[in-house]
Amino acid sequence: MTTTTTPKSGRRWGGFALHYVEMIIAMFAGMIGLGMLRSAVGLGVSPAEQPELWYLAMAFDMSVGMAAWMRFRGHRWAPTLEMCGIMFAPIVPLFPMLWLGIIDGGVLMLVSHVVMFPLMLVAMLRRLDEYAGCAH
Repeated sequence: MTTTTTPKSGRRWGGFALHYVEMIIAMFAGMIGLGMLRSAVGLGVSPAEQPELWYLAMAFDMSVGMAAWMRFRGHRWAPTLEMCGIMFAPIVPLFPMLWLGIIDGGVLMLVSHVVMFPLMLVAMLRRLDEYAGCAH
């Protein structure tokens, strides 16, 4: 017995994938745009000198960009805030490792981003109808 993908199912997964990419673009837009604005007004943070504050500012900037796009696309507050939380989630185990000298700021940034993208995907799959639906 073979299983075939119907056009409707293909569109559903295509919409899901497109939405994932849109959210990543919105994250980077927020990170770059707000980061540049912060630096322009003299509030830039050095990742070498203050990796914790640097990461928190970057996660905030990514959250703002992504939340703005999600709200524009018609998402409810619960999934929007859930995605914003995912921007901060990787630091829970990483900050203590940074403070103990197990990792440095560069590893913090690398690992947090490597973990962040699959966490986003898991949250999206958990709310598949929200992200693959045609409601937005």
